[in-house]
Amino acid sequence: MAKKIAIGGDHAGFEYKAKMISKLESLGYEVKDFGPFSDASVDYPDYVHPLSSAIENGEYELGVVICGSGNGVAITANKHQGIRAALCWNEELAALSRQHNNANVLALPARFVSYDLAEKLAEIFLTTDFEGGRHQNRVNKIACS
Repeated sequence: MAKKIAIGGDHAGFEYKAKMISKLESLGYEVKDFGPFSDASVDYPDYVHPLSSAIENGEYELGVVICGSGNGVAITANKHQGIRAALCWNEELAALSRQHNNANVLALPARFVSYDLAEKLAEIFLTTDFEGGRHQNRVNKIACS
């Protein structure tokens, strides 16, 4: 069964998001687009909060959020206790965010990475497993409640 992926962001990430959905679907992922649905200026929390809630409640396994810097979407997603969003801009960070931090949301900075790199980061993130072991205790201490 294909992994269920949630994707969203803001107007600055719209173009990357549209391309990313097609790529992920071609790889066999089931993708839910939480918006936005155009490149008109929007407020990213309006899309990232519902996406994060859907991951927290188990509707989706992992998420990808995209905005200009990646910071706004990451900060918003991380307000949710069950979310561990990682802002990544290179391949090693994408792998380590899963291996060591069991991140469940990848935040991408569309204005600072090429689309090809963003696609590669998503592929790495979605195919890398959490190592557990010594990292599990640390991950268990992240949530505030």
